[in-house]
Amino acid sequence: MSARLDNSAKSRDKAHSPAALRHAAFVAEFCVMRPSLKSAIPVGTMIRLLGFLVLTVVGLAATPAAADFRLCNNTVNRVSVSLAYTDGDKWVTEGWWNLKPSACETLLRGPLAAEFYYVYAMDEKGGEWKGKAFMCTRDREFKIDGRENCYVRGFDRTGFFEVDTGKDARSWTVQLTDPGQTR
Repeated sequence: MSARLDNSAKSRDKAHSPAALRHAAFVAEFCVMRPSLKSAIPVGTMIRLLGFLVLTVVGLAATPAAADFRLCNNTVNRVSVSLAYTDGDKWVTEGWWNLKPSACETLLRGPLAAEFYYVYAMDEKGGEWKGKAFMCTRDREFKIDGRENCYVRGFDRTGFFEVDTGKDARSWTVQLTDPGQTR
């Protein structure tokens, strides 16, 4: 088969006609062959697929790692948990999260804003995880600002244990265990 080159004005006008342009677009879109395959793969599809793969890889690389304060109940009993922390301006105490045995719960979402957090927990049989950092709590669900004058403000005063997450920690998980249990 031979090809003929025609540089005449009439030939150039036909090459730029709408029908010729549509035909060229069709050929470019549907008639590209991969050497290893005997079927046509549309160029547009290949370009869209490549773009999608690049965006997916870039998106995954840019996705920050999960950063949360979590607590896991590694006991045989259900536990109720309260958390205290500083938000930079004031102390905040929140409760209650109820965790089934062997369950974990995210108590705070996002990167940790403080180095120290405080936890109080009690199980359904009267066992407690407590400490000497006193915060305000109440029997039902709560979020309390401040840790001063708990009784005067109508709250209970409860001892929390300290959790030192370190200066640069982005996430932390506390593991509650039964006395004598190692895990």
